[in-house]
Amino acid sequence: MLLHKFRSKYLFAGLLTAIFFTQTWKSSANYSYTQNFYTALTPLQDTVPQKTKDSLIKRPSINPTDTLKRDSLSKEALIDTSITRVDTFDLKLSKDSLEAPVDYEAEDSVVILVKDKKVILYGKAKTNYKDIELTAPKMELDQETQILTAVKSVDSTGELIDRAHFSQAENKFQSDTIRFNFKTQKGLTKNTYTMQGEMVMISEYAKRIGDVVYSRRGTISTCNLDDPHFGFRYDKIKIVNNKVAITGPVHPEFEGVPVPLYLPFGFFPISSKRHSGILAPTFTANEDFGLGLEGLGYYKVLSPYIDITTRANIYSYGGWTFNVVPTYRKRYRYQGQMNFSIQNTKYNFKGDPDYLVNKSYQIMWNHSSDSRARPGTSFSANVNAGSTTYNQYVPNNVNKNFQNQLGSSITYAKTFKNSNLTVSANHNQNNQLHLINLNLPDISYTLNTLYPLQRKDITGTPKWYDKLGIAYNGNVRSQVSFYDTAVRVDDLLDTLQWGGKHNFPLSLSLPPILGGKFLVAPGISYENTWIAQKFRRSWNSSLSKVDTTITKGFYVDHRASFNVGINTALYGTFNFKGAKATSIRHVVRPQMSFSYSPSLSKSHWYKTQVDTAGTVIPFSEFEGALFGYYGQDDFAGMSFGVDNNLEMKTRSKDTTVKSKKTRLLDGFGFNGSYNFIADSMKLSIINFYLRSTLFDKINITASTILNPYQTDLKGNPINKYAWQGDKFSLGRFTSGSLSMSTDFQSKPRDEKKEQERKQTEQDLLNDPLLSTDAQSQLDYMRRNPSDFVDFNIPWRINLGLSMYYSERRKADYSGFEKEFSSNLNFSGSFSLTPKWNFSMNGYYDFKTNDLQTFTMSINREMHCWQLSINVTPVGPYRYFSFTISPKSGMLQDLKVNRTRYFTSD
Repeated sequence: MLLHKFRSKYLFAGLLTAIFFTQTWKSSANYSYTQNFYTALTPLQDTVPQKTKDSLIKRPSINPTDTLKRDSLSKEALIDTSITRVDTFDLKLSKDSLEAPVDYEAEDSVVILVKDKKVILYGKAKTNYKDIELTAPKMELDQETQILTAVKSVDSTGELIDRAHFSQAENKFQSDTIRFNFKTQKGLTKNTYTMQGEMVMISEYAKRIGDVVYSRRGTISTCNLDDPHFGFRYDKIKIVNNKVAITGPVHPEFEGVPVPLYLPFGFFPISSKRHSGILAPTFTANEDFGLGLEGLGYYKVLSPYIDITTRANIYSYGGWTFNVVPTYRKRYRYQGQMNFSIQNTKYNFKGDPDYLVNKSYQIMWNHSSDSRARPGTSFSANVNAGSTTYNQYVPNNVNKNFQNQLGSSITYAKTFKNSNLTVSANHNQNNQLHLINLNLPDISYTLNTLYPLQRKDITGTPKWYDKLGIAYNGNVRSQVSFYDTAVRVDDLLDTLQWGGKHNFPLSLSLPPILGGKFLVAPGISYENTWIAQKFRRSWNSSLSKVDTTITKGFYVDHRASFNVGINTALYGTFNFKGAKATSIRHVVRPQMSFSYSPSLSKSHWYKTQVDTAGTVIPFSEFEGALFGYYGQDDFAGMSFGVDNNLEMKTRSKDTTVKSKKTRLLDGFGFNGSYNFIADSMKLSIINFYLRSTLFDKINITASTILNPYQTDLKGNPINKYAWQGDKFSLGRFTSGSLSMSTDFQSKPRDEKKEQERKQTEQDLLNDPLLSTDAQSQLDYMRRNPSDFVDFNIPWRINLGLSMYYSERRKADYSGFEKEFSSNLNFSGSFSLTPKWNFSMNGYYDFKTNDLQTFTMSINREMHCWQLSINVTPVGPYRYFSFTISPKSGMLQDLKVNRTRYFTSD
């Protein structure tokens, strides 16, 4: 194919003239000459000497511009350099000239009509003017009218091959015909298809004037097909680019079938920026609350930095919920969101035996500051507090219904040159017990290790005292506890506690010994604890029970310790021949430390009777203190531990890679201690642990505690090892836990789409403006997986198994009772077809042999719409819902929803 490419370097009107015409220009010297238009457009400042004698006037040299010696110049040059001359031109552009060059090209051919002053481009024609780009199969440029006409192309059967495309900044569309005036920036189009954000607009005729488009007879939809599955039909519409679309009478249409629901006008916000507006509600039916509207609200943008969302739920039995969610953000400074909710619950209708009225509230606040705003200073908040009955009456949220533990933290931190200061306020509450604890304030100060004996200029090998360091860690805290069912000021004062803890560690860093194979680290530590009360038990013989007494005051407890630690690492490799596994590597890291810690708290320990059998148990009078209490026995002994890990190398299927490394066990081992000077129970309990990510698929975490002593009839340990006696035993396991989790999924149908999804999710979390909103959205997606089904993954399975075992002392101190619990969490989804997906999740309790919660959903992907059926058939809170809605977030409120809730007795 013959390829012709023409590109103009100057004005479009002048480009044609440069090829075929000449223009006559007049200079200020009153003489004329003929010049090509291409050259005439170049600004001239002519200082080149002219040989034509009548073009110059000889005058005496006044300010000669040439400083060269005259002897070195020719005669003509001497004559020319005796004057200073500048030629000046009056450049008069044509009235139809454009403000910028027009670049054009065509792949097939170009036809130039000289008489008509037109250029016709064939085959993938392309024209650029300023920020405007036009492409089309055929294009015609008219010099006189400055109108460009672009048309589509069809094959011999009339089928469409390609259309004309227009692009200017973010404004893009395609049409069968485009007529555009470069001078006036106006255009006319026929059968136009364009997108504004998520909104697809199709019009039969359209007129463009600047950023405003007027159209006739078309459809607005969020379906991106040429023939949309649904849309809103209009006769007239005005579109302001990236702002709003306003129509006359409008009605919906599905698969080309009109719905007899007409509106006098349509208002479609198409701005990509935030804008205020009403939030549509969802109709629901609840067995306990009645009929209702959920989610009715209003979104208001107060400023570029602050917006506020208000929502309300209203039910026919008289209950309601109202919440206010202000969000604030300032780039590179801070961001946050608050959520204040009031819940007025009316359970069943008045007169029903189960009629209940409850008022509750909840406050949530998330705040974070950018580290770049004030380096070394940070302020953060994570508040989740409220009435202990609030979560119980939240509909359609099983996770929240069973959430009994809430916690909050507000923290200010300041980093100095050699120290750190942290001031925080903390809160935790148990909704089941209705108990709330507040820590206000909680102040901690850390002084980094200082080396007071270190020399300023060290030459040669450092002395041992150069590495002698001292540090400080301090913490002061107050706490108040109360039950939200009965709050009085006197009760708050009675439960008020405060305390402090100070730690002064002294460390010494020594060089490795024995060829660098062993590390030795001696140290000295002193701790001082401030306590606000004493807690003592005493036996009441008349009532045969234990009484407690609390004495307020200021008390101090101490502890000192001296230690030296030694650790090393051992490596071993087991090689295999002829097997897929080439070798197994075993790393052993033994640790050992010797320490002496005299008990400075013996005077604060006492013994008391706890039952009618005369059992006596020692207690500390500082029991229940904020920072705990110290032991009554001196310790001079050894602490020991061994950590291991296993790795395996296997032959890779890829011949370019020699071997593949796989972690079998990330870590497993034990630790304990032995007290040489104790009069009994010298060996401590032994802690065993194991952690592994087996084959990068199965996460395993296990731990257990072994008590090496025998027990009496009531289960209390006695000073006799378990392996002493007739039967050999290592001891008894007093507690243990095991958790295993794994997930499997198939390969995505579209790998590129999956990578884009992960990248988009990560970008949202990393954006300082959107991270708070994105995290809230991700949390909502995890709680409501059926609303966000990923049809790109054919199937996935997630399993989690947890087991726990412990021995707990009975309330009457008559012995110990064993407690065992285990549960299985499961979730998964699979696609019955590429368009149908089934998903489920549940929780099974092995202790009760009962399925505690179970939710399943069926989803149908319908290109631009999605159908979802959710059912929770078991558990105290049961519901089902049927929802069909558009995928587009712009039309998220345009949905059909049917929801029913049920509560088990």
